[in-house]
Amino acid sequence: MGDWRRRLSTWWRWGRRRGDRSPAMRSLERRIGYRFRDPGLLRLALTHRSHLVTSGASRLESNERLEFLGDSVIGLVVNHHLYRSHPDLAEGDLTVRKARLVSGASLATVAAELGLGSYLLLSHGEESTGGRERESILADAFEALVGALYLDGGLDTARRFLANTLLTRIDHLMEMPSLDNPKSRLQEIIQARFKEPPRYRVGEVSGPDHDRRYDVEVTCRGRVLGTGSGHSKKSAEQDAAAAALARLEAEPELLEGLEP
Repeated sequence: MGDWRRRLSTWWRWGRRRGDRSPAMRSLERRIGYRFRDPGLLRLALTHRSHLVTSGASRLESNERLEFLGDSVIGLVVNHHLYRSHPDLAEGDLTVRKARLVSGASLATVAAELGLGSYLLLSHGEESTGGRERESILADAFEALVGALYLDGGLDTARRFLANTLLTRIDHLMEMPSLDNPKSRLQEIIQARFKEPPRYRVGEVSGPDHDRRYDVEVTCRGRVLGTGSGHSKKSAEQDAAAAALARLEAEPELLEGLEP
């Protein structure tokens, strides 16, 4: 572990009790431009479940519950922003943009730019395998931080934070390479709405060994969204995802029947 990470680890230990405000907390508060009334919420937002293995605490003392709350707050703020700033876009186009902005890749990008990874409370094993830079951990921590801001300062506080971080990077995030990848785009849409990925199922495989052809269908909660074919499973999945995206653009109401 580098010297700066040792220092942060030590700083966090100074603030173990819920009411304490450690130097690390003050450092992060300056970075995000907000001072928590309850510093325990900030510590909770940065506590990954792996840290609890070494501390012996309950899983309820990780950031997962705040992550759940923050996800909804981000969705509300992003939806409101897109609705107000793009009066010319139909529901399907708004859904695609929202999915891009709230995707794990987008949230992790913003979290990394904030240096959030350096403040996380992780187990030694998780840290040694690159946990501070892992996309899923960074995205979850960003959601948890938004949840903590909402609980501590209300919706306006969370909205200001998102306006200064996520929403100022819309143009950059919309140009990220995965937009050119139909499979990634479809996953962003489905994952954002249902918290689960689409499923791909290989159907018929035809042709000789040197010229195989695969037929694939992509589904969400049992409903077929699109079908595709290709000379490899990967290309067939991309083809099926592209067909699904085209169908969702034409029928934006298609996913409504899949809500629980």
